[in-house]
Amino acid sequence: MSAEGPDAAPVVNKNKRHRKDKPWDTDDIDQWKVDPFKPDDNKAGPFTEESSFATLFPKYREKYLREVWSAVTQALDPHGIACTLDLIHGSMAVRTTRKTYDPYIILKARDMIKLLARGVAVAQAVKILNDDVACDIIKIGNIVRNKERFVKRRQRIIGPDGSTLKAIELLTQCYVLVQGNTVSVMGPYKGLKEVRRIVLDCMKNIHPIYRIKELMIKRELAKDPQLATESWDRFLPKFRKRHLKTSEKTARKNERVQEKNEARKAAGLPTLEEAKKERKEKKVYTPFPPPQQPRKVDLQLESGEYFLKAHQKEAREAKKRKEKQEEVTAERQAKRAEAFVAPEEDAAPTIEEKRKRKHTREHGDNHGQDESAKKKKKKKRVEAEA
Repeated sequence: MSAEGPDAAPVVNKNKRHRKDKPWDTDDIDQWKVDPFKPDDNKAGPFTEESSFATLFPKYREKYLREVWSAVTQALDPHGIACTLDLIHGSMAVRTTRKTYDPYIILKARDMIKLLARGVAVAQAVKILNDDVACDIIKIGNIVRNKERFVKRRQRIIGPDGSTLKAIELLTQCYVLVQGNTVSVMGPYKGLKEVRRIVLDCMKNIHPIYRIKELMIKRELAKDPQLATESWDRFLPKFRKRHLKTSEKTARKNERVQEKNEARKAAGLPTLEEAKKERKEKKVYTPFPPPQQPRKVDLQLESGEYFLKAHQKEAREAKKRKEKQEEVTAERQAKRAEAFVAPEEDAAPTIEEKRKRKHTREHGDNHGQDESAKKKKKKKRVEAEA
């Protein structure tokens, strides 16, 4: 038997048998913090190979880039990156030098010249060199084929007076620039993911306001520490698509039919299919095909329209159209005139009418009695004569 008591060894999980305490790992340490890369961190010394990236820029950006190129050079010099502006071929290039110590900075420099080519101002593009800032260039040109529809949906991202774009920037902590067939985004990785989702959904005809509302709710929920370990699905809005696919419509219709059939079975009635079969009357079978319908030309030959000339046909059509228009106009005028027809009113009787009615009431009964007496006398006379 195993000894049970205060000196008994605690039961350790089999999977956690070899785990040890880490006294240096405390709660006050930020595990997600990115420490800056300094020249002392590069133990291997200068790079053995040169890395370079080049990108083209549109013609309208040439003047601006020529003006700000000195600022671009000053921003890249401290990191040991050389840059060149080729105005003949319309390209920008960056490359590593013997002074470069950070192996990742060349990719940051590549992103910087991409952003400059896409219309981002140099003061904003320089921020990409920071470790906590990333960028994403979202291509939206090939999502919508129709040019007018594309322009409308792209404008929807910006919103009236840039209000939608400002809301997206505030909620995602990102810089967003809509330019031509691309959307340039700068900010933290989490924000980039949200912006990409909003932009692509907008180009697929889902309004950005739905995603903005969702982000606002999430931001409020994040403030409550009790909800940190719970699912937020019950708080987030669920938007239903109004325009359903044919398959989805068919599935919903089948569901409704099934529900009706179940209800009819419970009530002891036949299903909808059975009821339809009962209603259908069997047609009398005949071996002969139905009579052939006349062609359009045959009908024209019968009416004489076939022999009319082009101008005569046009005149005839115009006449029919005019008659139809006149009929519709007459109907509309009659409908409008109905509103102006005065309703029948019960006018109060005049003094003369009142006197006549009174006279009729008083003398009408006596007159009736006299007539009935005359009829009786006449009947008696006829009987006596007979």
